[in-house]
Amino acid sequence: MLPCSRRYERVDCQQAACGNDSRRDSGCLACKVRLASVCASLSVEELEELNALSHHTSFDAKETVFVQDHPAHSVYNIIEGMVRLYKLLPDGRRQIIGFALPGDFLGLAMRDAFGFSADAVDSVSACAFSRSSYAALVNAKPHLLRRLHEFATHELTLAQEQMMLLGRRSAEERVICFLLTMRDRWAKLGKPSVTVPLPMSRQDIADFLGLTIETVSRTFTKLAKDKTILIVPDGVRLLKTDHMELVAAA
Repeated sequence: MLPCSRRYERVDCQQAACGNDSRRDSGCLACKVRLASVCASLSVEELEELNALSHHTSFDAKETVFVQDHPAHSVYNIIEGMVRLYKLLPDGRRQIIGFALPGDFLGLAMRDAFGFSADAVDSVSACAFSRSSYAALVNAKPHLLRRLHEFATHELTLAQEQMMLLGRRSAEERVICFLLTMRDRWAKLGKPSVTVPLPMSRQDIADFLGLTIETVSRTFTKLAKDKTILIVPDGVRLLKTDHMELVAAA
């Protein structure tokens, strides 16, 4: 599969994201994840400037977005779908380090090479930007740089929480914390619900939580038998949220 930098076509975000015929109500301004992304700090005029730099791209499920240690020619703002982020270990194993949702920005480190790999969990669409063009825009917009720093700080916090999760939690606690975190992340995108979408596989969850797939499956089954969750197609419904919150806070 080709890296995104070789396969996306430049198109107006008006066609890719919203399909609105009005110039003022199209493109980045009408993007449904704008307020949840780094773009929220930009004015209407700045959004038009950003729109001129953007390339819309899409990926099928399991398709590669970028590869660890490959040159980082592009940065990406996820519009739809979920992206799996993982590190490849020297012995060929992988450690999933996160799942990017709509509004998440990939490439914040602005390194010459990608520090991890990314591929689509389900159908994904994104706005891609030339790394050099985006860097120039950031340098010219201090408020955008501050917004990027906020996102980077949030990512650092998530990484610290993940370290605590892997080092100090039981399997059941890890799964419960994971489900609550996913619930909260979807809620921030305007999708609050007791039903948590989980398009990733059980193996993905296991790799993220540092567990075996058998342990994850047993834990889901136990939580379902305890009527803590209800397993539904493509996700779970949280039934005993108060209990889960207490477990996560312990």
